[in-house]
Amino acid sequence: MDSGVNGVLDGKLVAAALDGNDAAFGELIKRYKGAVFAIAARIALDELEIDEISQEVFVKAYDSLKSYRGEAPFGHWVMRIAANTSRDILRKRKRRPEHVPFDKIEYGIAGNEPDGEREIETLHKAITKLDADDRMLVTMLEIEGKAIKEVAYILGISEGNVKVRAFRARKALKDIFEKEADKHG
Repeated sequence: MDSGVNGVLDGKLVAAALDGNDAAFGELIKRYKGAVFAIAARIALDELEIDEISQEVFVKAYDSLKSYRGEAPFGHWVMRIAANTSRDILRKRKRRPEHVPFDKIEYGIAGNEPDGEREIETLHKAITKLDADDRMLVTMLEIEGKAIKEVAYILGISEGNVKVRAFRARKALKDIFEKEADKHG
C-alpha cells in the first residue's frame, strides 16, 4: 500500500516526520505537490489561490500526521485532505468559480496535432461548466485516470455514489457538447 521512490517508503517518511525530521515531510510534499496542485486548480480562481490552497492542505496534513494510520496509501490520505479543503473553500466562498485555469495544469494528455489541441480545449471549457464537485470527479476519473475506488476514498463517498455521479456528469458533458455543436453546426 505504501509507495516508494528511490527505495524510501512513504510510511518511513511519515515516521521520520513524526520524529521531528522536517526533511522527511519535505520529501512527502515533493512527492504529492503536483496532485495537490491539480485538485486546488479545479476550484481556484488564479495561480496565487492554487498556491494558498496547496499550502493549506500541507499544513493540515502536517498538523494531522499523527492521525494517519497507514490503512490507505499516504497519497490517498493527502488527496482526501485536498478534496475536503477545496470543498470547504467553496462553501466559504458561497459561489461557484466562473473560470478554472485547467490550461495551467499538466494532465499528461497527448494531443500535439491541431485537432487534438482543439478537442482538449473544448473538453476543458465543457468541464468548467460543470459544478465544482462534478469537475473534480470527472477530472480524477477521465483526465487523471484514477480508479473508482481511489476517487471514492479521496472524495469520502461510496464507490456506487462515484459511479452514479460520474454517469450524471458525463451526461451533463454530453449535453454541453451537443449544445455547442448545435451553435456551430
